[in-house]
Amino acid sequence: MRLRTRISLALLLGFQLVTAIFFQWELLGSVFGFSQQPIAWALYELIEVAAALGLVAGVCVTAILLYRSQKARAAAEANLRLASGAFHKVLEERFDEWKLTPAERDVALFSIKGLTTAEMAALRGASEGTIKAQTNAIYRKAQVSGRSQLMSLFIDELMGDGLPGVVAVSPPPKLIENSNPDTPDRHIPAQ
Repeated sequence: MRLRTRISLALLLGFQLVTAIFFQWELLGSVFGFSQQPIAWALYELIEVAAALGLVAGVCVTAILLYRSQKARAAAEANLRLASGAFHKVLEERFDEWKLTPAERDVALFSIKGLTTAEMAALRGASEGTIKAQTNAIYRKAQVSGRSQLMSLFIDELMGDGLPGVVAVSPPPKLIENSNPDTPDRHIPAQ
């Protein structure tokens, strides 16, 4: 919200507070016995009309702000659906590109969601060894060494040109094949 809008709202809120006190003053005066100096009838009516207009203005501004708030919430929900759909689309595109089997797609999705091997095995009705073999096949096809690199592929794409109007900060790292078969990490970032 802009500073000018904030100041205007604060002034309107202050004016509403003063008008509410004005309307309650007479009632509170008679209940608690406050003594009041009488003022001219015309001035009193003018103040009363201004106070009523202030309260009406407050209702109107509140209605406008409520409308804007609901509109902003709807836009945020639409953007969230768009981002969610974009992420799902990116997943499907990469899974197609890597030629993952349906079982590997499930395991890759579970891995991205952060499930453990045991949890994936329970959900798939398979042994942990099968899940480990499938995750290794996924990592090999994606040319990554583990879950964190797999996730970074998707995060980099979504932060880059995967979403409309977003510019990539840096290109994703290029991976090269490590020629040493004894090294557990067969894919390392290119220098």
